[in-house]
Amino acid sequence: MPYTDRNLAHAVDPDRDVMQFAEADTMRAKSMQERLIVGLDVPTLKEAEKAVRELEGAVSFYKIGYQLAFAGGLDFARELASGGIKVFLDMKLLDIDNTVAKGVENIVRMGVTMLTLHAYPKTMKAAVEAAKGSELCLLGVTVLTSMDEQDMIDAGYEYDPHTLVLRRSEQALHAGMGGIVCSAEEAEAVRRIVGPDMAVVTPGIRPAGSDHGDQKRVVTPAQAIRNGSSHLVVGRPVVAAPDRRAAAEAILAEMRSA
Repeated sequence: MPYTDRNLAHAVDPDRDVMQFAEADTMRAKSMQERLIVGLDVPTLKEAEKAVRELEGAVSFYKIGYQLAFAGGLDFARELASGGIKVFLDMKLLDIDNTVAKGVENIVRMGVTMLTLHAYPKTMKAAVEAAKGSELCLLGVTVLTSMDEQDMIDAGYEYDPHTLVLRRSEQALHAGMGGIVCSAEEAEAVRRIVGPDMAVVTPGIRPAGSDHGDQKRVVTPAQAIRNGSSHLVVGRPVVAAPDRRAAAEAILAEMRSA
């Protein structure tokens, strides 16, 4: 759920006033920590375990994608979830309805927090039905942040990225999804479509001055928060940093400054 600033009533007692604002700052800090998802984009389970140890106390939410999933990452996801750590399983499911539904049923049993699937109407409806009654948040992937308008043309799409993101966001809302995945460039427009309660999860986050790598539709952490992102997904800027903890804390500080 997106964080909203709390309106604190003025207190006559200045000491109590200070305590109230200190408590609000603590809650805001905790909220931002819960909104940062660090992608464990590493080749081995050993490296993933090392990253989680280094980030303990600073990060409480991790993404596991293809690279780690096929190196023992699915069992690691269960282990993290059973220990109270949130897991975003980035599988981008897309198949016939029955196959997607059966996959989602098993993923529900893993105890992870979020799961991605491509935002095709029938796929989303099948997944929503399969996850009914669980706490799993299903996210519809709209357009990858590594794709720009020319990539869309080359792939045969008639829509530009922005238009397709908005179209698929509306379809995700109607399908009953828990949220969508898009670039933070589109987050503000998406938020107007899906309202305040759906998750708007944005990868392609890069601190100012950092290498964009293969990402094309890139936004800074602070701007992503201002645009209405509920969660920011950051992989290489943290896991490839010489000091992972310092990198994560710098991103959190930028998020809090928004």
